[in-house]
Amino acid sequence: MEIRIGIANTGRELNFETDQTADAVRAAVTGALDSGATHVSLADNKGNSYIVPTAGLAYVELGTEDVRRVGFVA
Repeated sequence: MEIRIGIANTGRELNFETDQTADAVRAAVTGALDSGATHVSLADNKGNSYIVPTAGLAYVELGTEDVRRVGFVA
């Protein structure tokens, strides 16, 4: 699943793909925001981890969990 995170006062966004479900990512972000945590930590499917300050979050866009199909569909 693709995740796009917009960070306030920057022109770029953070893009990465993760093996986590949309519900798990949503729970991590909303849990950090609700508890007043200073950051949220997420990991991509290559093993990299990202620590994003919650004060700088402009938006978090969760992509679909569709598996890409190979070949032709009739």
